[in-house]
Amino acid sequence: MTMRFLLLTFTLGLFAPLQAGERPNLIIIMVDDMGYAGLSCFGNPYFNTPELDRLAAEGMRFTDFHSSGTMCSPTRAGLLTGRYQQRAGIEAVIHPKSDHPEHRKGLQLSETTFAEVLREAGYTTGLVGKWHQGYPQNSGDFHPQHHGFDEFVGYHSGNIDFISHVGDHRRHDWWHGKKRTEEEGYSTHLINEYADDFVRRHALSDKPFCLYIAHEAIHNPIQVPGDPVRRTEDEWTRWDWRSAPQEAVIEKYRGMTLPVDKGLGQLRQTLAELGETENTFIFFFSDNGGAKEFPSNSPQFRGQKGSVYEGGHRVPAIAHWPGRIQPGTVSDQTLFSLDLMPTMLSLAGAEDENLPLDGVDLSPLLFEEKALKYRTLFWASLGNGGDRAEAVRSGPWKLVVHHPEAAPGTFENGRPELYHLGDDPAETTDLHLTHPDRSANMLGELKAWYADTQKGATPQSGGWPAL
Repeated sequence: MTMRFLLLTFTLGLFAPLQAGERPNLIIIMVDDMGYAGLSCFGNPYFNTPELDRLAAEGMRFTDFHSSGTMCSPTRAGLLTGRYQQRAGIEAVIHPKSDHPEHRKGLQLSETTFAEVLREAGYTTGLVGKWHQGYPQNSGDFHPQHHGFDEFVGYHSGNIDFISHVGDHRRHDWWHGKKRTEEEGYSTHLINEYADDFVRRHALSDKPFCLYIAHEAIHNPIQVPGDPVRRTEDEWTRWDWRSAPQEAVIEKYRGMTLPVDKGLGQLRQTLAELGETENTFIFFFSDNGGAKEFPSNSPQFRGQKGSVYEGGHRVPAIAHWPGRIQPGTVSDQTLFSLDLMPTMLSLAGAEDENLPLDGVDLSPLLFEEKALKYRTLFWASLGNGGDRAEAVRSGPWKLVVHHPEAAPGTFENGRPELYHLGDDPAETTDLHLTHPDRSANMLGELKAWYADTQKGATPQSGGWPAL
């Protein structure tokens, strides 16, 4: 495999550009910490998610879709830029503690986001919900309205109390544009309301819109509507899910998921009311695998949030565009979140031959159910404690590398594991010793990929000690 396949230059490809009046509205919905089985149409055994199930029934459901990262900030950086997040210098969670090595990082102005390209192409752009691309007290450059979003309502940190809106950095963190705003309301309800308001205000204008809805749910704090405040600027009282009865945990899980589902239903009702349903492309997915608090991961996959095993990055995903995407279709092609930016730009007719992207345009698959060309995908996870892990996927083969007892931030003590996902989707049987040549070749690809991402990677403040 050569580097030219790692760095894909975006063109409009096989499809003729859409005319200005034909360009669809674009809605990207990302939920937080929902594992593969978080929806009933993906195997949730605990409760139904009727609106998201309906979205899948009327669109295309993906059974082998992956987030580009295994935690919040990295996946978001990848989604926004269409490039592996390692190129943006955001490999780990942008940490709330001021003395943490990753705290001062953020999305730099030198990055090009899908919002910037779409706005230049004539779209009105908005973000409602979670940003997590840099804390505003560290740099005003990190604000989403400096990265192509015309409008922003939401929060900058990794999570906020759903009631008090105090962030994980122990500061109040709810914003309207660049103004921190005191506002009552359960955060999921507010995100739903402001998303609906954005659509109502822009759907009937002479410009198409792109709305990025980044839900807080189902991330901790564990709170359902009516629960008390758990975090203030002085203290955080966690709900103890470990000692709670299973029925109580499931009830919280349900109570945090269903407002997201209901919000999608309201948004689709609004689109129908305004006559915009058939002119709107919707894509739904999760930023990483399920967190330990809720059983949203599928038992058929190993690992959870933060892991490079399948459970850490294989997530539920749905695409919907009536009249263009055949209803009730299911795709088992291997896709990932970096594919969304080139797809959106293709749908918008926003050609930029000089913009290097790492994903591919999914239009042939979405609209003609054509198979995509073979490619190799990569993951690299950097935990809050500086622990690293990597993975590379080549067809059904997957190589996983861990670094036990390595110094924080380093790649010392690399221990490869090899799995055949076609025979062993749960990654239980390590074939590294029985297929040494394949393992060695994939390890070489992985190292070459990571080295490539570091050539010209965007400089950041802080970070773990230089390697």
